[in-house]
Amino acid sequence: MKILFKHGHVVDYKTHTDEVLDLLVENEKITKIGPNISDSVDQVIDCTGLFLLPGMIDMHCHLRQPGFEHKETIETGSKSAVKGGFTTICPMPNTKPVPDSPETLAWIQAEAKRVGLCHILPYASVTKGEFGEELVDFATLKKSGAIAFSDDGRPVVSAKMMREAMIQANRQNTFVASHCEELSVAKGAIQAGPVAEKLGVEGVYPEAEEIMAAREIVLSETNHVRGHICHISTKTSVDMIRDAKKRGVPITCETCPHYFSFTVEEVLTSGANAKMNPPLREEKDRLAIIQGLQDGTIDTLITDHAPHAKEEKEKVLASAPNGIIGFETAFAAANTHLIQPGHLDFLNFVRLSSYTPSRLLHIDSERGSLEPGKLADIMIVDPTVSYVYTEDSIVSKSKNSPFIGKTLTGKVKYTICEGRIVYEDGKEI
Repeated sequence: MKILFKHGHVVDYKTHTDEVLDLLVENEKITKIGPNISDSVDQVIDCTGLFLLPGMIDMHCHLRQPGFEHKETIETGSKSAVKGGFTTICPMPNTKPVPDSPETLAWIQAEAKRVGLCHILPYASVTKGEFGEELVDFATLKKSGAIAFSDDGRPVVSAKMMREAMIQANRQNTFVASHCEELSVAKGAIQAGPVAEKLGVEGVYPEAEEIMAAREIVLSETNHVRGHICHISTKTSVDMIRDAKKRGVPITCETCPHYFSFTVEEVLTSGANAKMNPPLREEKDRLAIIQGLQDGTIDTLITDHAPHAKEEKEKVLASAPNGIIGFETAFAAANTHLIQPGHLDFLNFVRLSSYTPSRLLHIDSERGSLEPGKLADIMIVDPTVSYVYTEDSIVSKSKNSPFIGKTLTGKVKYTICEGRIVYEDGKEI
């Protein structure tokens, strides 16, 4: 199958391409990029006015299967991901059973292959059962297909255990993704402060994230191993990581669209659909996240896509589970709150959404760029169209999003994975 994409604005951070060109896909690979390609092809798609970007890579999401299929499945999550422009996603291991064995990893990989919409590279847990008591066999799980290791929403409480985990993961040429939460100051529903007081709920202190982030920086620096900090949300976390990187500490980190799109005030409008962990913060933190994305302190954007059933999110705020869905709004949120206001250009969006994550995951030989010879993993977007995001438009099995009812600018028109059109706007997946 040969598909020619004509007159699209091609943006690729690796090659610093940022101009209107044609792009030719043959079977699963990109074969040509340039002006006026005239090869005989099976299909021509006119991309006038559209942007062609490398497919997004989400290093941190939740597909809930096995064990919590009432929230999401690998199939429904994959459909949501490709609608959002993602061609590679990395599900976290908070499933039942936890992928702490080759058998569970193999089941996830087989189901992902059956669905076949996007690349799914699963995490394995750091500790058996995510109980924080015994480390997994890192070498065996890496050989069995684990892309990296995390206990996801459960912090590894023991510094001694985390130190050993980071060292062992690095020996396997991968990393531990740390959910930074000091539990002694973490109890609460939303960010501590006036909004929590107004709603009469206990507030989470920002130190809960920052204390544990400081620990991971120390472990990374003193042991000369790479550490990775999940979903940072506070100004202090950004400042600490920036300072550490200036010293040459091999620390990396990620953040989510909701942390540059909203503050804790959104809870007053969206209720539990704006409740996540770490929680939405204050305006100073939102601005610091944007600055960290601009200057490279924050390495990559992730969604932390966290589906929950409607009845779970309809509980009172203190009891409702943490997390929001994010695949289908990731590009639009970044376009609306970063690109359109001039905080980022498209080149740097690609840096954050595909180029850097491909390198952090060591999959950059095939993905993260639109170079000829790479897999044809492509998202095609219209950055100008505005619309109101509605619950009816969501293809995820869950509908828990603070973006519902908001006007967003920017829409994914096509997602191509390994040369196959796996999503086209207006058509059922």
